[in-house]
Amino acid sequence: MAGIDFTRVFIEFIVLLFSLTVHEAAHAVTSDRLGDPTARLLGRVSLNPAVHIDPIGTILFPLIAIVTNVPVLGWAKPVPVNITRLRGHWKRKYMLIAAAGPASNVVLAVLASLVLHFVPVAGRTQEALLAPLAMFFFQMVVMNVLLAVFNMMPVPPLDGGNVLAGVLRGPVADAYDSLRPYGFMILYGLMFSGILTMMISPPANFLLDWLL
Repeated sequence: MAGIDFTRVFIEFIVLLFSLTVHEAAHAVTSDRLGDPTARLLGRVSLNPAVHIDPIGTILFPLIAIVTNVPVLGWAKPVPVNITRLRGHWKRKYMLIAAAGPASNVVLAVLASLVLHFVPVAGRTQEALLAPLAMFFFQMVVMNVLLAVFNMMPVPPLDGGNVLAGVLRGPVADAYDSLRPYGFMILYGLMFSGILTMMISPPANFLLDWLL
C-alpha cells in the first residue's frame, strides 16, 4: 500500500461517483419530464448514489484505475426508458433524454472551472490548506469533460449513439440500429486499438484548455 496517495484516491473516487450520479439523474429527470415515468417509479430521479451504482463500473474498475494511475473509466446503471411512453415525436424526445447525461457533465465542468479560478493552490500556508479543495474541483473539471466527450461518441451503447440514432432516418437508421447488439464489442475494439483515444482527445483537450 506504500506510495498510494489516499487523499487523491478518495477525491477522484468521490468526484467520479458524484458525476455519474448527476449524469444518470439527468437522464431520469428528462425522461420523466418528457412523459416516461419508468425511471421515477424505479427511484432513479434521485441524487442518491446508491440507486445508480453499478458495483463493477462505479466502484471496482474506477478504484483499480485510480490506484494504478491509469485513465479512469466508469459507468453507472443505465436509466431505463420506455419509448412507448414518449408520445408524439418520440425519437426527438429520446435524443433529448440521451443528451441530458453528457450535458449535465458539461454543466458540472463549467461550474467547477468557475470555482477553481477562485481557489488559490500555492504559496502561503493558508493557501496550501485549500489544495485538497482545488484538487477536487480540478478533477471535477477533468472527469466531467472526459465523461461528456466519451459518452457522446457515436457508438450505439453510448449516449452519442442514441442521439445519432434519433437523427438518422430510413435504411441508414435501420443499418445503424442493427449494430446495437455489437455495440460493446465495437467500443472495446476502439478502446484497445487506440482509436477511441484519438477520437476523444481533440474535443476533450479543447474543452480542458478552455476551462482550465
